[in-house]
Amino acid sequence: MEELDPKQFHSMYGEQRARMSYERRDFVDYLLMMVITALAVGFAYGLRSPLTLVGVSLCAIMSGTFPIRHGMSFAMPLILRRPQDVLYMVIYRLQNLKPMYFIAIALLLLENELIYLTPSWPHHAELMRKIALALFYLHFVSISVYRTAILLSHLRWKGHVREFLLQTTWRNVVSRRSGITLEILHAYFTGLLAHLVLIAPWYIVITHVRFSVLVLPFALVWGFVIQHRFLKVLNRWFYRDHWLCHNSELEFIYLHGPHHDAIPSGLIGVSGNGHLEGFLRHTLGAPGPFYNPVITFMVYAFELMNDIKGHQYIPGVLPRVTREFQQINQHSTHHFGRFEPYSFGLKLDQPGISAELRNSVRFFPEELQNSVQLDERLTGFHWSTSRYQRYLDLFEKYTTPRQTSAPVQSRPCNQGEGHDN
Repeated sequence: MEELDPKQFHSMYGEQRARMSYERRDFVDYLLMMVITALAVGFAYGLRSPLTLVGVSLCAIMSGTFPIRHGMSFAMPLILRRPQDVLYMVIYRLQNLKPMYFIAIALLLLENELIYLTPSWPHHAELMRKIALALFYLHFVSISVYRTAILLSHLRWKGHVREFLLQTTWRNVVSRRSGITLEILHAYFTGLLAHLVLIAPWYIVITHVRFSVLVLPFALVWGFVIQHRFLKVLNRWFYRDHWLCHNSELEFIYLHGPHHDAIPSGLIGVSGNGHLEGFLRHTLGAPGPFYNPVITFMVYAFELMNDIKGHQYIPGVLPRVTREFQQINQHSTHHFGRFEPYSFGLKLDQPGISAELRNSVRFFPEELQNSVQLDERLTGFHWSTSRYQRYLDLFEKYTTPRQTSAPVQSRPCNQGEGHDN
C-alpha cells in the first residue's frame, strides 16, 4: 500500500485554528465576504445581467440573516489582521493543482489557436457560443427548479424537519426564536448563491473563448478522458482543500463557512463548497470550466445532483434518500459537528450493500467509492461508532414524514459539538 505523508495534507504556513461554525464576532468579516461575492458575480456576469441582480440580491438577503441567526459584534476583521493568509490561500491552491487541470487549459488554448490560425475553416464559433450559453442557462434553471421543489417539500413538512433536527447537534439552531422556516429558507438561499457563484468561471470561459464545431468530436473524447483521470485524484485534491478550509480561520470564514452555516439538507448541495470557495475551486482547482461546454454541462449536472443527494441528511423529505445510502456515506458525521472525515466519506466496501446501490456508483473509481480510507490512514478515523449508529437509527425512525406542532423533547444524536454553542 502506498505510503502517505500527513504533512502533504495537513501542512500550513499560517496560524492553525480549527473552525466549524460562525460566531457573532465574525459579522464584519461575513459582510466583507458577501461584498466580495457580489463583486465576483458582477465581474463574471456583467453589471446589467439578470444573474447579477439575482446574485447581489441573494448576497443582501444572506447578509441580513447573519445578525438574526448569530447576533453581531463589531471588531477588526480578520482579513485585515492577517492579510498574509490571503496570500497563503492562493499558494495552497497552486500547490494542490493536479496535472489534468493544466492539460484541460492547454487543450482549450490549443483549440483557440487553431480557430485563430484558420479563419476560413467552418468552425461556426458563434453557433457554438449560442449552444454553450443555452446549455449554461438550462443547467442553472433546471437545478434551481429542482432545488425549489426541495424547498417546498421542506416547508410542507417543516414540523417534521424541526423534530428530526431537535434530536441532533442542530437542536440549538432550530430552537432559536427565528424558527425553522427561516432556517429552511436560509439553506435554500445558500444553495442558490453557491450554485450561481460556482458556475461563474464556466460563464467567463464561454463568453471569452471560442469553440469549434470541427474540434467538437475530439474535444468530447479528451474531455471524458481528462475527467475520468481527474476523478481518480479528486478525493486527494478535495481532502487537502477541505482540510485547509476548516483549519485556516480566514478560509473558513471567507470560503467554506456558508456551507456549514445552513442546516444539513440537500438544499445546500452544490459541490461541497461555500460561495467564494466555489469560484476559487473552479478557477484554481477543478478542470471542469475548461472542457467543451457539452462536457461541462454533463459534468456539472452529474456533480450537483449527486451533491444535493449526498447532503440530504434529513429523512422523509425531498430528495428521498434511503438509510442504505446513508450507510455508505459518512459525510453526514462531518455536518453534525465532527471535523473528520475530510474526504468525501464514502465506504462502499462493506457487507450488506445491495447490488442496486453498487450499480448507482459504478462509474466512480475505487478512490471515490472508498474515499474514507484516506481519513482512516491520515487521522485514524473509525467508520463504525456508536454515534454513527445512533444517527442511522434516527434516520430510519424519521424516514416517513409527519406533521407535528407539539413540543419535542430533545434527545441529541451526538455526532459532534459544532452547533451546540
